[in-house]
Amino acid sequence: MSDAPAWLVNSFIYLAAAVIAVPLAKKLGLGSIIGYLAAGIAIGPWGLGLVTNVQDILHFAEFGVVLMLFLIGLELEPKRLWTLRRPIFGWGSAQVLACAALLTGAAMAFGVNWQTALVAGLGLALSSTAIALQAISERNLMPTSSGQAGFSILLFQDVAAIPILALLPLLGAAATVSGQNEAVAYTNRALEAIKIIAVIGGIILGGRLLLRPLLRWIANSGTPEIFTAAALLLVVGIAALMQLVGLSMALGAFLAGVLLAESEYRRELETDIEPFKGLLLGLFFIAVGMSIDFGVLWQSPGLMAAIVLGFLSLKLALIYGLAYLMKLPFQERPVFALLLAQGGEFAFVVFQAAAGARVFSAETASLLIGAVALSMLLTPLLLLAVDKLLLPRYANCNTPQLDEISEPQQAPVIIAGFGRYGQIVGRMLLAQGIAPTVLDHDAEMIETIRAFGYRVFYGDATRLDLLRTAGAASAKIFVLAVDDVEQSLKIVDLVKDHFPQLQIVARARDVPHWNALRDRGVMRVERELFESSLRSARSVLELLGQPPHEARQSAMRFRQHNLALFKQMYPHRKDRAKAIALATQGRQQLEAQMAQEREQLAQRRPPGWND
Repeated sequence: MSDAPAWLVNSFIYLAAAVIAVPLAKKLGLGSIIGYLAAGIAIGPWGLGLVTNVQDILHFAEFGVVLMLFLIGLELEPKRLWTLRRPIFGWGSAQVLACAALLTGAAMAFGVNWQTALVAGLGLALSSTAIALQAISERNLMPTSSGQAGFSILLFQDVAAIPILALLPLLGAAATVSGQNEAVAYTNRALEAIKIIAVIGGIILGGRLLLRPLLRWIANSGTPEIFTAAALLLVVGIAALMQLVGLSMALGAFLAGVLLAESEYRRELETDIEPFKGLLLGLFFIAVGMSIDFGVLWQSPGLMAAIVLGFLSLKLALIYGLAYLMKLPFQERPVFALLLAQGGEFAFVVFQAAAGARVFSAETASLLIGAVALSMLLTPLLLLAVDKLLLPRYANCNTPQLDEISEPQQAPVIIAGFGRYGQIVGRMLLAQGIAPTVLDHDAEMIETIRAFGYRVFYGDATRLDLLRTAGAASAKIFVLAVDDVEQSLKIVDLVKDHFPQLQIVARARDVPHWNALRDRGVMRVERELFESSLRSARSVLELLGQPPHEARQSAMRFRQHNLALFKQMYPHRKDRAKAIALATQGRQQLEAQMAQEREQLAQRRPPGWND
């Protein structure tokens, strides 16, 4: 292989290491992340020494984190992101500031100067987005309260890294300038701020006005590989723009994903980018394993152990307390605390930049970077210990043991969501001798229902593997009765993509949800409160003195008119002014029609009818 180009040799080494280490780690029950990290250690400078240009590989592999944040952004529409603003800026700022203050104070207590202590505290307060989100995804925690809270805090950390980097020159020896140099420095910082605002504004404006027409034009070319290339070009271009102005590439990619979350090309973008994300994320973990400087560890093993155990313990205690204040389920708190206690990949950038700004020495930077890398290596092992030793005790003492579907099911009907809505559907089917396969992820509710003799499986219907095991490939009908609107739409997309033979009968929370389901081709949609509200309206009319048969006719007439109006408004659902005009016109027509019918009825009634 001596004549082979370096990129080919390195590619062979990375792939071979991953193919050997990851399945072995999974076989031992250690998880894929441990496998990637072990592969990196094995082929890195302190292992077999097959790869030496670790920093170059790490910078390239960070693109896996960028792609992951882009895909997460695609799952979050701007409206939903806006609803997360409080946990992002509330709990996110609380975690970063509290951890930074605690770690800074601890370092100063051991005699570290305040500049070094502050930068170390700020850098170590950040967590690994890659490892945390990968673990959340593998454990299917994103729909849970701890998953949402963890994601919000990680997103804030990406934002917080920007002012942390901006602070470094002020703390370093290079920032101690005066007079004319100080004025120039302030001018440069003002120009950088304007450049940052301009780039973010350009991404938002371009995402709204340019990206969708561009993607539509490329999609119309009928060349799938060019659409894939365009998807990658989009993410690479935005990442390059963000890096140019000193911002987080991952944050820029996330913004682009959010802007395209409502696009008709969202699902295709996810499908095209997912394989690249998985490969590059694996390469990132390999690069982290290679970057662990065991030379620093051998020189100061006691100091390294003290730093790693010290900052992990302090962050664990503080974040666990934060989880308590956030009222997260106590079974989820240990994993939540562990995922945020580790150091993060952005700490590498912070500590290298701090050394460059002469806040502290290169040796201190190497020591801190080694501590962060070791914490990232330890986290999957600690998660494994929690899974094996701690969580089973929680489950045995306080929560029921719930079985996911392990054997393939063959029922003709699958019901996703067995709350107050899905139960009515399920009971009626059972009364007709049809036993559906029922999925739900509310543990307490499942136990309550099982007490009445129903067979309900614990599981999240947004998981493709679980749907396959539930028999979606052979079933005829899929009843979508989940509460959460976002999960409902995600399940529809999954079923449409992978099980096109399934006929979907769906529950809609409100009119926007009804429209979104119709957009996806779901024609059998019922609004969850519509029929019961009509019955209540009938009761009110009867109590006001209207004969029961007339109240029933009024309700039926209203129902027919309402459904016809929905169909009339549907083509104009994105034109707010037109939709409001149609709704107003329809209401006036209905009121006039009802008034005319009341008048006709009154004329036909004999004298004394209501006496």
